[in-house]
Amino acid sequence: MPRVSDITLLQKRKQPTLFVRTTTQVEQLPALIGKSYAAMAAYLSELSETLSDIPYVAYHNMDMQNLDVEIGFPVARVLPAKGNIQAGLLPAEKVVFCMYRGAYGEMTPVYAEMARWTEDNALEPTGIVYEYYYNGPDFPESELLTKIVMPVK
Repeated sequence: MPRVSDITLLQKRKQPTLFVRTTTQVEQLPALIGKSYAAMAAYLSELSETLSDIPYVAYHNMDMQNLDVEIGFPVARVLPAKGNIQAGLLPAEKVVFCMYRGAYGEMTPVYAEMARWTEDNALEPTGIVYEYYYNGPDFPESELLTKIVMPVK
């Protein structure tokens, strides 16, 4: 059974990032995330820089055959872009978030619960959703830990 922490509203600060933005089919996403994370890690090493927070994937839509995704690394300061690795800044904004433990394929009820909470609290989602991955494929699915963040107006 997936486990979800309390859903909470908070004000997030601006965050410099490096990211790769592309479209893909959901079946190709795990390989794309791995390849993008490896490329960004190599670039950070080249710059003698490190991550400043947990890696994320931003979903700009939920079309499983044509996902518009931003695969990113939070960094301490704005860094130069290189090739398909772009430099960006996640805005300061209000967000609804929760921590989820469980398989990625079982997240649909969590998203529904967050949507209900958002509506019950008279907030409007912006349409982008961020997932921050605290661990990965070497962990059992039941122990995968993900922070889900929904910016709101």
